[in-house]
This record gives sequence, structure tokens and C-alpha cells, in this order.
Amino acid sequence: MLTIYRCEYAWLPDGIERDVAIQVENGYITAVSPASSGGIARAGLTIPGFANAHSHAFHRALRGRTHNGGGDFWTWREQMYRVAAKLDPDSYYRLARAVYGEMALAGVTTVGEFHYLHHAPGGARYSDPNAMGHAVIQAAHDAGIRITLIDTLYLQAGVNGEPLSETQLRFSDGDADAWAERVAGIVGTRIGAAIHSVRAVPPSQMRPVAEFDGPIHAHVSEQGAENEACQALHHCSPVELLAERGVLQQGFTAVHATHLSESDIAQLSQAYTCFCPTTERDLGDGIGPARALHEAGAQLTLGSDSHAVIDLFEESRGLELNERLASQKRGRFSPDELLFAATKAGHDSLGWTDAGRIAVGQRADLVTVSLDSPRTAGSDPAGILFTATAADVTHVVVDGREVVADGRHVSLDVAGELREAVCALY
Repeated sequence: MLTIYRCEYAWLPDGIERDVAIQVENGYITAVSPASSGGIARAGLTIPGFANAHSHAFHRALRGRTHNGGGDFWTWREQMYRVAAKLDPDSYYRLARAVYGEMALAGVTTVGEFHYLHHAPGGARYSDPNAMGHAVIQAAHDAGIRITLIDTLYLQAGVNGEPLSETQLRFSDGDADAWAERVAGIVGTRIGAAIHSVRAVPPSQMRPVAEFDGPIHAHVSEQGAENEACQALHHCSPVELLAERGVLQQGFTAVHATHLSESDIAQLSQAYTCFCPTTERDLGDGIGPARALHEAGAQLTLGSDSHAVIDLFEESRGLELNERLASQKRGRFSPDELLFAATKAGHDSLGWTDAGRIAVGQRADLVTVSLDSPRTAGSDPAGILFTATAADVTHVVVDGREVVADGRHVSLDVAGELREAVCALY
């Protein structure tokens, strides 16, 4: 089936153009040309679909429930574990489908799900050892977005080899070989592999992830305490340890990368680094050296991680605004660089190299943003990443299929499903 979208404005690889016709056939863009009459009119600015390169879908159940009192990442984590203990394949499917529906409404066309909620409470195996992963995959499909399931190795509770807590037992396969055997049975989507962190995987168990044929991710230096513990035991930083064990290779994604030395930054020059500004500020993690990594050659990507909000506009401007706070200078990243991080670079890091641009041969992922809302009215279309929010997305097409029309998901009552799925856990 051939469809032509007639866009008021479109953000193409060479910049924003007015009156653009985008021809779509069999889920791919087959022509981009000046618009004439005919086709489906799209008022506003049409941009490539966002890639949410780092997600923990079940963390969405914590939104708005963790802000009484003080604490830090570690106290927040205890609240997260209590939610994790309550999920099974059916309830996780319902929650994840609603979360991915929220992502679709926000213009996300691909999600990288950093998945470690593998087994039943206490570590017992379901009859399908990948029941939780398959639930998440089905949830993404039913919400209308693509998913890379980044299946995560998780074996211990701390750098020093502390045993897993009762809640953490369901995260673990026991050892890396058992993890690899289970992962081989996942079907239905693109698969990535992850080391949860140097806290959760001893160096002797990292080999199967390093040898994985696909995207490889890891949480890296999210907390200063992680660096201190790694230095004390292994006499090196987390980045250096991952490099020594062959995990840090071309195409590797370091998630957060908040507390890095100059040597760490140099070693990540051929990697992707995924920043999650809304989560990093929500948890008080700190501000990572995004500009220094970019200048060293690293490709920056963006994720919503714990889903304090799901809004890739906010993540994009958060990358720039955090840099302004740290450097006391403006214009650290251009709008084109921010959009590239939120779209093309993110898709590449998840293994979808044919997505993330409005160009011939790319997947037909088209997100249209209103230029007439109270937030965007009067602004230059090129400033949309600094003015719009997820609420300004009017239409979303994924692989040529319309998933969001006139600001509403075409098949899900997203707010109702979120309310029901979250409240069932409390």
C-alpha cells in the first residue's frame, strides 16, 4: 500500500524544509520531495520517530510515589524492589503495554528495554523461562512500537560479591552460562545483551555478554559509590574493568556514564553513551560529561530510564540544559545534534540501523508535532525541542502504520490502562 504524507514542515537530514511530501510503501520511505496537492495533510512539524534507548518499564509504577522525605538512589531502589516483587507475566504485560502506549503518545517508535526481571519471586523459573521477557515483547507489539529486549545478566548484590537479597533472586540465572542458555530461547524481536553493572556481575562472568552478537549495554558509573567500590577491589574504574574484560567494544552503550575520569572518557570514544536526564536528576545522580564525551567521539543517545516522565523532548533539552548548568555557557549542543541523539543514534545503538531519519530507504517512522499549542505557538520550528512536550505530539506512524491520531492512541486507553495497572500493585 502506498501512502503520501503532505507535511507543513519536515525535519530532514539536511535541516527543516517546508511543504514536504513523504511517500511510504510497505513500511519504508520511498520518496521525499516538495509537496504538491493530494496526500494526507500533516499540520505542524514532522520529525523522525524517537528511540527511547534505555527503559525499565516496571519503574513507571513508582511515578509520583517516591517524593515524601529525602534519601538518595539507594533508598529509592528499596521502593523499586518492593514493586518488582509483585509482578508476574500477566501483570507485567498489562503494565508494560500501558507504558509503551504512553511512549507511543510521546513519539517513541522504538524502545530499548533493559530487562532483568526474569523469574518468579524467590528465583523460581516459570514453565517458559522467558515468560517475563516474552510478556514485555508482546506488550510493545500490542502498543504499536518496536522493541529491542536488552536481556540483562545480574548475579550478585555488590562489587564485593555480596549475595543477592530475596527480591533480587528473581533477577538472576545463577551464572553467565545459564543466562546465555536462557537468552537463546527468546523469540519475537531483536535481542541485545547487558551487564547490569560492575556491582551485579563479577569479572569472571562477563565473557558471554562480551561475546554476544548484537547490541551490548551496561549501567556505568551511575553512582560515585560504585566507582569507589570498584577501585577498592579491582584497582580500576568500571569503564576500565569492562574494557579489560572485552565488554567495551565498538558499538557498546554505557548507560548514565555520570562519574567519569578523563581516561574513562577517552576509552568511551568509540561507544554510545546513553543519558537519561529526567531520571538522573530525579534520583540525584549528578550531571555526566556529555559534551566531553561527544567531543571525544562518543555517540550520545537518550532514554527515559525510570520514567519519572516519558518525554523525549524533555530528555533532549535536559541534555543541553544540564550542560549549561555545569559549564555556565549556552548552546552546548545544536538542535540537530540533540535530534540526532534522540532519533538516529538511539536507533543505531539498539540495532535498528534503518530507522531514525526521514530519508529514502528508512523505516517510515513519522512523528508530527503541533506548532499551535500554548507551548509551541510562535516559536521557530527549529526550536521545537526546547518548546514542545509529549502532549504536543498529534500523530505517530511506526513502520508505516498509524499508531497515534489526533493525540490519541488508536487502540489503547493509555491513561485508563496505566491507572489500572499501577494501582493493582499498591
